[in-house]
Amino acid sequence: MSPRPFVASLGRDERPVLEELRVLGRERFAQRLRAGDPTLWTQDAVTRKRIEGRLGWLTSVDAMAGRVEEITTFARSIKAAGVRDVVLLGMGGSSLCPEVCRRIFGVATGYPDLHVLDSTDPAAIRRVERRVTLKRTLFIVASKSGTTIEVDRLSRYFFEKLKAAVGERAGAQMVAITDPGTPLEQQARAESFRHIFLNPADIGGRYSALSCFGLVPAALIGVNLRAFLTRAKQMARRCASSRMTDNPGIALGVILGVLGKSGRDKVTLVSSSRLRSIGGWIEQLVAESTGKDGKGLIPVDGEPLGGPTCYGDDRLFIYLKLSSSPDRILQTRLRRLQRAGHPVVRIVLRSPLDLAGEFFRWEVATAVAGSILGVNPFDEPNVAESKDNTGAVLERLRQQGTLPFPPTAVEEGGIRLVATPGTRSGGSLREALRGFFAQIREHDYVALLAFLERSAVHEQPLQQIRRLIHTRYRAATTVGFGPRYLHSTGQLHKGGAGNGLFILITADDRDDLPIPGERLTFGMLKTAQALGDAQALTRRGCRTLHLHLGRDVQQGLKRLVRVIAALAD
Repeated sequence: MSPRPFVASLGRDERPVLEELRVLGRERFAQRLRAGDPTLWTQDAVTRKRIEGRLGWLTSVDAMAGRVEEITTFARSIKAAGVRDVVLLGMGGSSLCPEVCRRIFGVATGYPDLHVLDSTDPAAIRRVERRVTLKRTLFIVASKSGTTIEVDRLSRYFFEKLKAAVGERAGAQMVAITDPGTPLEQQARAESFRHIFLNPADIGGRYSALSCFGLVPAALIGVNLRAFLTRAKQMARRCASSRMTDNPGIALGVILGVLGKSGRDKVTLVSSSRLRSIGGWIEQLVAESTGKDGKGLIPVDGEPLGGPTCYGDDRLFIYLKLSSSPDRILQTRLRRLQRAGHPVVRIVLRSPLDLAGEFFRWEVATAVAGSILGVNPFDEPNVAESKDNTGAVLERLRQQGTLPFPPTAVEEGGIRLVATPGTRSGGSLREALRGFFAQIREHDYVALLAFLERSAVHEQPLQQIRRLIHTRYRAATTVGFGPRYLHSTGQLHKGGAGNGLFILITADDRDDLPIPGERLTFGMLKTAQALGDAQALTRRGCRTLHLHLGRDVQQGLKRLVRVIAALAD
């Protein structure tokens, strides 16, 4: 007997969830959502108009079904041309879905491999460059607005590399995915890109998984788009049900919204090993959609799962598993959490193709949660703060030749504690960290914001730090790599409920890379983005600590692990 695809064990939280489902049933929520009724989120006329222009995701499954032949034919032509690798240059909603598809589906026989580059870190750029042969590589430039600074600079860099390798035929190895009329479309036409995929303009970036942004990269690694979209269509049909308890998207959204309002705002994602990457996509969707107006759900992805006593009453656990994955240890731990009174939701996928349905379910659920929380899930009002600050930092760099790096408050063992509001000069790093962590209150979370190469050698010590913080302070923990997180959880950090503590980690780049056509390097751009976000956080009064590791990042992280571990002594 196969496990049920959706089981919610909510304990004392079940009654308010069922009551909210009854309310939404009386209000004909499913029918109004299907019709794209913006009054589900606001009564303000101006905001309603804006929301109407962001609801294309509701019908994207049907719209994209009509483009399957175009996309599939293109993917087959790339395969037939002998392309070995595809490099996707994107950020946020333009990169996360392709990354999930690559990790869950792998690469079909004969199709090119897919590499996702969503970083301005020079080491990350070099790593991708070393893995591919330029003459046999296709580059996808993916940006809804066509003006994303990271994507634009990466595109310039690799276009110049291609010109050096193949001459005037460089454009034949470039593809654009963007909205109609953007600067990227104009650039692609001027530089004779191989293909331009124009996406419906009414689909927001984080809701774009089932559009060209997700489907083109999926087809290029051999995913059967017809079968994939069939699963999405099946889920969309179920999410149209007016029976609220039978509607998988609305049921999940009500659980997220109701429990979030009651204080269980730490949406803790647990998954089978093969599905682990979907957490990053869910994190962006939920955090950027709900984290605003002093509210927000905090997705906790990749945190090591502990026992019942490790958690307070601010957690909701959501477990995603493949039916073929036994996951006995995880299931045993989740049963213990459930018996201790923690709410646990289990979602079972019959096969990897069901991922398409999950994309749609979570989009519906996030929109529903936004309605219950009283926020507009389709805007990102605080994202521009860090962008504007970055621009100001870069302008000073152009004019004065230096980055406005704040002074050092403490320096010890190669680690600098950068002076931020509230940081005391002098003393030891251990004392500074102890004082910072002393600010943790019940129901807070701690976010590690690392402007480093996203690699296993860096992720491992950051995971150790998460475990130490969670074990000692019982606070939820998250990890974000910059500048990637600026297009994901960055909105939540600045627009949310003010219950976060932020540890910003920067370092010196050993081997920087110039940006073509500018007197800037990628390392400078990355540092400017870090400083811009630090300014945005501190100006909002967020509890922020900035650590600079110097040139030896691995040793700096190891030392940081030791110092934080010593706080328990």
